Amino acid sequence: MPVRRRVLYVTDLAYQAQGRRYCDEDISLASRLRDAFDIAMCHPLDAAALMDAFDAVVVRNSGPVLHYQKEYDTFRAQAMARGTRIYNPLSGRGDMADKQYLLDLTAAGYPVIPTIDHPEDLHLLPKAGHYAVKPKAGADSIGLAFVPREQLGALSCGDTLVQPRIDFRYEVSFYYVDDAFQYALHAPDPERRWVLEPYDPTDADLVFARRFIDWNTLDHGIQRVDACRTRDGELLLVELEDLNPYLSLDLVPDRTRDSFVASMTASLHHFLDARPCT
Repeated sequence: MPVRRRVLYVTDLAYQAQGRRYCDEDISLASRLRDAFDIAMCHPLDAAALMDAFDAVVVRNSGPVLHYQKEYDTFRAQAMARGTRIYNPLSGRGDMADKQYLLDLTAAGYPVIPTIDHPEDLHLLPKAGHYAVKPKAGADSIGLAFVPREQLGALSCGDTLVQPRIDFRYEVSFYYVDDAFQYALHAPDPERRWVLEPYDPTDADLVFARRFIDWNTLDHGIQRVDACRTRDGELLLVELEDLNPYLSLDLVPDRTRDSFVASMTASLHHFLDARPCT
């Protein structure tokens, strides 16, 4: 009989997220993974002290790490020094590494909402009535504000991102395990981001999303590609979430949810079987 792997499932069950029930999703998903692994759940502040007793650490709905940045940085440093298997792997280039990727993708010509971090680069942005201003290390819309162009000159260089406020039709999210597409959801009402409905992506939609999955180069893990559909019909990247993306699993059909759990289970097994990082 094969030995069951031990997985430390990191989540903050008490975190209050607007429009989302982190605790419900993680209780349900952890219970499903228990069919294949020995699972223990812990708060993110306890992960560093407990992780040595487990074969892998799965980081899930633990809220924005900026609320405990020092402890998270310590967790990352210790995990990398010890060769601990963290899922998602700590090499992610998306939100796991703050919002720098929005600048990198803009500079590389990817279909992303144009982004700058220095006032002198304002000429690179299309003209707009208002601009979205947010911290480069932000998350969950913390610190987000919309300001007119004349107020942008006082921004601190390098620490703040600026984007034109896009008049979009709706937002859509594409969910992946490793590099395999799982499902898509969209928010038909732009004012209600987390009121989501199933979405049937076109081939062009999936080509769009796959570009960012390929760019991120994660061999294993869960990723969510968030985009907005402009009035002209174009998709633009809003966010590449590779740290602890909320999955909205309660909004997908049972068959889709079962398929996702099976994909994640297989991904975790492959992750554990892979040669350790050096």
